[in-house]
Amino acid sequence: MGQQYQGLHRQSFRPCFCERCSSASDLLLLQLTRNSDSFYVIGAGRKITSWPDYPQRLRRRTPIRLEGAAMQSSAELSVGNTPLVALDRMFPPDEVPVFAKLEMLNVGGSVKDRTAHYMVSQALAAGRITSESHLVESSSGNLAIALAMIAKREGIPFTAVVDPNLAPANRCLIEAFGGQIDLVTEKDEGGGYLHTRIRRVDELVRTIPGAVWLNQYANPDNWRAHYNGIGEEIVREMPVEPTQVVAAVSTCGTLMGLARRLRERWPNIEVVAVDLEGSVIFGGTGGNRQIPGIGASRVPEQLALPEVDAVIYATDWESTLACRRLAESQGILAGGSSGTVMAAIAKLIPNLRKGSCIVTLLPDRGERYLDTVYDPDWPAQERRLTRPFAASFRRLGERPSIVRQSRSTSGAASSWMPTAHVLPVPMLSEGAAI
Repeated sequence: MGQQYQGLHRQSFRPCFCERCSSASDLLLLQLTRNSDSFYVIGAGRKITSWPDYPQRLRRRTPIRLEGAAMQSSAELSVGNTPLVALDRMFPPDEVPVFAKLEMLNVGGSVKDRTAHYMVSQALAAGRITSESHLVESSSGNLAIALAMIAKREGIPFTAVVDPNLAPANRCLIEAFGGQIDLVTEKDEGGGYLHTRIRRVDELVRTIPGAVWLNQYANPDNWRAHYNGIGEEIVREMPVEPTQVVAAVSTCGTLMGLARRLRERWPNIEVVAVDLEGSVIFGGTGGNRQIPGIGASRVPEQLALPEVDAVIYATDWESTLACRRLAESQGILAGGSSGTVMAAIAKLIPNLRKGSCIVTLLPDRGERYLDTVYDPDWPAQERRLTRPFAASFRRLGERPSIVRQSRSTSGAASSWMPTAHVLPVPMLSEGAAI
């Protein structure tokens, strides 16, 4: 079969064989068909009569430009530069304006794309990951999706050590990218699965040839990903100075990266962690948690406690209600941990000083939680618990208090948050009262 050249029409971008669209001066994109293989290349500013005529150095990793826009090859997919939006329908800006980075719009659907891409790129540059490597990582879902996607592009195997809280959709995504699932089912001493997952990772690293564990819990490239990424973007994009940064915690890499970069720009900004009831990160009593991707049954190595001013807890049910409210008010379908952050902000706002401004992030997308968070019958009735602000908020460190007496007589959260119908219970270990 002979070689054929097919241009794309300058305006419609539809296949066109006319002389104008195939000429060197107007060529935008050229499709070369040789037997069964197709190659997409840029016109080199001259007539190309055969594939060997196309410069060797331009055959791979060449940006494809259509009307001035650059298209990257799959090997060069990047993350970041997500939109920063005002959540002005959920939180009226005349009270406390709230701005959020939409991290669900990263290529893999979550903020963990930033973590995975940065850790892998640094490990590749340092020679820790090679073509003979086999990635192994403990994950509640999103990091495993990102790593599976990257491992597929790099042509190396990946095993995700997960637990029963993994959303079914997230499991399907990991497997769709070629990742292998290693499921642990035994709860650890903290009432969760994290210790069990890490012990399983240790076993796999000892037994799998070429195994590499990047260790998101202790790897400093975790927080650096967000210092150089979302933190830098917020500094560049915020229209006003924020007084609080509010972010969910799990490995604590996102919170630490944000805190360090934002405090370089705004030294007085207050750092508020959002945790899920049942997490032990800030001294809480371990318990059952059903929202994945937030909280932990151990204190992560990434956490630098003196850099955090306060922590706010939310329950599974509060997280669920806030997710649904976000979809109703803003048209944003976000994942469960985003709901936890929204619930925490709803509790915090009535207790902030006038002139406050919050910046936050929505970690992942909601399609993966349609059978849980967005199911009207989820969670079970006995888990439909709410807590008032006083039972949810705890100061950390020595910085001045970020809250004042509530502007409302009841101290209630936003009107869409139901009144607590269960008496507050201690969420912290003995001696660590809220």
